[in-house]
Amino acid sequence: MGKELLNNRFGFELLGRDERSGARRGRITTPHGTVETPVFMPVGTRAAVKSLTPEQVRSAGAGIILANTYHLFLRPGQDIVREAGGLHQFMRWDGPILTDSGGFQVFSLAEMRKITENGVAFRSHIDGSEQVLTPEKSIEVQHSLGADIIMAFDECTAYPASREYTEEALGRTTRWLGRCAAWHEQHGGPERQALFGIMQGGMYPDLRARSAAEITAYDLPGYSIGGLSVGEPKGTMYEILDSCVGLLPENKPRYLMGVGSPDDLFEGIQRGIDMFDCVIPTREARHGKAMTSAGGINIKNAAYERDFAPLDAECDCYTCQNFSRAYLRHLHKAGETLAGALLSIHNIRFLTRTMEQIRGAIEGGSFAELKAEFFRRYYG
Repeated sequence: MGKELLNNRFGFELLGRDERSGARRGRITTPHGTVETPVFMPVGTRAAVKSLTPEQVRSAGAGIILANTYHLFLRPGQDIVREAGGLHQFMRWDGPILTDSGGFQVFSLAEMRKITENGVAFRSHIDGSEQVLTPEKSIEVQHSLGADIIMAFDECTAYPASREYTEEALGRTTRWLGRCAAWHEQHGGPERQALFGIMQGGMYPDLRARSAAEITAYDLPGYSIGGLSVGEPKGTMYEILDSCVGLLPENKPRYLMGVGSPDDLFEGIQRGIDMFDCVIPTREARHGKAMTSAGGINIKNAAYERDFAPLDAECDCYTCQNFSRAYLRHLHKAGETLAGALLSIHNIRFLTRTMEQIRGAIEGGSFAELKAEFFRRYYG
């Protein structure tokens, strides 16, 4: 099999660069629409962004969402999603979708799984049944799901991890990528789905460089950086990004997996990252936490009991245009699920609006100024 994969319905165009950093402005073309980059992708793990309808997610500014292969493989199962017409039809989301390979979830099972060269055997967290995910099976499931962008099956190393183990996992990740690419090509996938490779290598810059060289030998439509934001200090994560982002092709999108706090978004973009995903906006919302232009707040605090101002006077989301902090606090204290939904709408909109501002700043040559002002207001 040749290493060049064709994809006539996927493309990436660089529209501009920041002259004082690695920040890039681009556009991804997919079968279900275009995605302006840099972009933040809300997570819809089980074919739903928690507590929100697709219309609410779209209204909050999301142009692309993420779903998870592991969870959908176990429930409802790939056959049901395929029979429903694929994820887009099943969940009624008409925009681009990216699916994770399931690798991170499988490896997080720790005592419930066994890694071999063939793949990973594990017990379902739902019913304890024995399951196996191989590189071929992961791609097969993702074909059934029908996402626009699909991820290669990789082995994610925890933090800390020894050099010996990290190198072993890196080798398996590369070999598994070859099997993913072969299955994807043989079954017609490149014509309808873009396969991204994943760089591993833990906290070892030389192993990161090796991984980058090995995965870019496959001329894939895009590449991601995995194995970060897994417990390491932020400074360490930024050092690794400094050493490895530039090893990925300039003309392909770069995706930093599982990262989404405001500071990490700015730092990643400054180094040349184009795509991000994280559960932060909805997870924090369920705990009463909101991101605002003046910093994060906890709506449970007594200070908001009689505060009839919106969460963020600068925000244009549905929540801020209609409800007060006092009402949101009341909902949360009363245990109403509407509290989490309204805060989720706001948090997603906060991050998508921040990305809109970043894209404009890159175009206007003012990214550094925007970052400095954002950090001053948000982090004090």
